[in-house]
Amino acid sequence: LDEIKKAETIVVLCHESPDGDAVASSLSVMHAVAKLGKEADVIIPEYSKVFDFLPGADKILQKGRTNKYDLAISVDCSDLKRLVGGKEYFETAKRTIEIDHHSVNSMFADFNYVDPVAPACCQVLIGMFEYFGIDIDKELGTCLLTGIITDTGGFQYQSTTPETFEFAAELLQTGVNVSDIYKRVMNTMTKANFELRKRAIERMEFFKEGKIAFTYVTKEDIEEANAETGDFEGIVEEGRNIEGVEVSIFLRE
Repeated sequence: LDEIKKAETIVVLCHESPDGDAVASSLSVMHAVAKLGKEADVIIPEYSKVFDFLPGADKILQKGRTNKYDLAISVDCSDLKRLVGGKEYFETAKRTIEIDHHSVNSMFADFNYVDPVAPACCQVLIGMFEYFGIDIDKELGTCLLTGIITDTGGFQYQSTTPETFEFAAELLQTGVNVSDIYKRVMNTMTKANFELRKRAIERMEFFKEGKIAFTYVTKEDIEEANAETGDFEGIVEEGRNIEGVEVSIFLRE
């Protein structure tokens, strides 16, 4: 909190091929910093248009307004190698902060806050914001709940904790529309995603008495489907959802 208050220029970064938790965490930090009277640049060169509904998504930048920020904040990224703008913005910043929930983490910032028990980075952020007395309104709450829903698979993964539901209940009280979020991020797919999903299902193979499911899509598939960043989301789950499958593997060329 002290570093945020001292910084004049702040940048927020996340991992490459960002999922819902990465995009939502980035925007959550941007909203929280604004409540502290600061402005933060969120740099995400490519992300799924599914998340365009998130408050503040229209402020996401493809590149920074400077190469020398006072403070760089990384969210939902376990390793500097996977951080978009790692060398360009993170390593050149005067001070760095990392906020994450992955159990394997290289602790690459000046200040590292990692909670490996949390199922989503957004859940980590809620605890931090409440500790710092940052008001969580509907806009911020929408971002936070989106990250939680996407990274818990709609509260179905084993990583979901009792605290997850407690936080979700708190966010609902701010006026967040959970059914709208759920429909947008869990039950809606692009046409490209549908086409790739269809091809992946047709190619699916099973090994080890049906315990392992494997499938893939090629560059040709991707080009023919006009696929963009985010159009590969959820395909791996098609194999996992089959009875008897314990491990699902999905590769894209």
